[in-house]
Amino acid sequence: MLDCLDAAAVWHGRHVQALEERVAASTGTERQEYEAMLAALRNVPENPPSTFREAVQALWLLWDFQRLCGNWSGLGRVDKMLGPYLAADLAAGRITLDEARDLLAHFWIKGCEWITADGRGSGDAQYYQNVVLAGVDEAGREIANEVTDLILDVVEELHISDFPIAVRISQRTPARLLRRVAAIQRLGGGIVAIYNEDRIIPTLVKFGYPLEEARDFANDGCWELLIPGKTCFGYQAFDALQLLQDTLDLGAADTPAVEFATFDELYEDFRRRLESRLTQLLNETRRSTHPTVLVDLLVDGCIESGRSYYDLGPLYTALSPHPGGLPDVVDSLLAIRRIVFEEQRLSLHDFVATLRADWQGREELRQWIRARFGFFGGGSAESEAMMRRVFDDFTGFVGKVRQRHGILRPAGISTFGRESSDYLPHRLATASGHKKGEILASNFTPSPGSNAGPTAAIAAHCCVDFSRLPCGTALDLKIHPESVRGAEGLQAMVGLLRTFVELGGIFLQMDVVDVAILRDAQSHPERYPNLSVRVSGWSARFATLNREWQELIISRMAAKEK
Repeated sequence: MLDCLDAAAVWHGRHVQALEERVAASTGTERQEYEAMLAALRNVPENPPSTFREAVQALWLLWDFQRLCGNWSGLGRVDKMLGPYLAADLAAGRITLDEARDLLAHFWIKGCEWITADGRGSGDAQYYQNVVLAGVDEAGREIANEVTDLILDVVEELHISDFPIAVRISQRTPARLLRRVAAIQRLGGGIVAIYNEDRIIPTLVKFGYPLEEARDFANDGCWELLIPGKTCFGYQAFDALQLLQDTLDLGAADTPAVEFATFDELYEDFRRRLESRLTQLLNETRRSTHPTVLVDLLVDGCIESGRSYYDLGPLYTALSPHPGGLPDVVDSLLAIRRIVFEEQRLSLHDFVATLRADWQGREELRQWIRARFGFFGGGSAESEAMMRRVFDDFTGFVGKVRQRHGILRPAGISTFGRESSDYLPHRLATASGHKKGEILASNFTPSPGSNAGPTAAIAAHCCVDFSRLPCGTALDLKIHPESVRGAEGLQAMVGLLRTFVELGGIFLQMDVVDVAILRDAQSHPERYPNLSVRVSGWSARFATLNREWQELIISRMAAKEK
């Protein structure tokens, strides 16, 4: 640890020396600017910052050095950290809002230095630079301040997608801030999302965190819920839809189709497979040999316990089971129950054979299912009841094990884009009418083709008891630009945000995008070098996504336009 601190001092000294050389080689206004930078740089991060400029500089240096040490965490609550420094400087007349905005804009631009135009499949901006704004502090005081507004100004003007923003809102959030968030969301890119702290804080307290810590929640780098500065976080992703495929034995084309006398027998087989998978996951531990010397100095608990970040050193180590595909499981269960066990249109044997054949020869039935069923997200009480059944079985089992092997086990639900990558190769035809290879539901969002409008999708998403999900989940909404134009369109977006909060959602990531533009960007990426889209817990320039990830974005939007 002492070597790490010495290395930081050497690294900092090189910055000081380089800036001294620039001061010596410059004149006039340029020299004055360099001198102001040098004055701030000399003091931090070795000493506590005394001005807003020094605070911004200290944040950058510490964050940058952490990345050089190989640890990539989100930035967290930037307005909470920087707001008091700006307020003091404004009161003393040491800075103007325009000057402060300029400093933050430079921070945002500097934060793109890891980015390359090549991308890495899932986009060029997946660097866990997430920022959390607004909400309450540990004492329950609202913290939205001048820095909150300035960061939103920078995002609106520069439209840099490399820093995904999550604004914490509640039923007490001023209309001004809601309109500000909605106005930026309407620009597209999916850069700004929202947390509902009215739902999240009580859920974290119920899980066992002290109220003061729950109020300070942030994320690890997407939208998962944790206590910042005190937590080592990891999650265990698995595909719940594959468990249902195993119940139906869809992958064994040469064996007789499975038989269940009743739907409840079939569901019980799926539930047992889910429980078995969770039993396995809840007995796993997380260990890593990745060096974390700097993080060990900064995260509460490591020094006190004498253990590293990945060796149960932090105050909290969390490892969260995260199933994907739950909406698709629900849609498939609904179709099986009605077609096989209620209406008896097909025997289970014939239905399984149909799915094994990827719907060949049964296109009329497939189209009837796609057109006539009330799938999850379409306003069907039946589908929401089925979702509650599956959700309660999952969260009920995980909820029995709050902690094991010194590791917290909060339940979460996510895909984080795996519906177009990791899960796609093993997914077969679904009873809900999808063919093999189709991109299905993301996170906890109705599946493409469910005919779920924004309000219906929010209502369906919020039909479960999210107090049972302490790691959280996300709803992905894609909205066509024409539907939110003008003053009425802006008010409609504000209404969606309020509805999400009032119905008890957790995290909402909304993107305003035209699928025709996305298709053109696929064919002519040179025309759209800076077109940003929301992917999952991050945004990225569309041209840097590979074909599979581009199709993921398009499939979400195209389904809304049918």
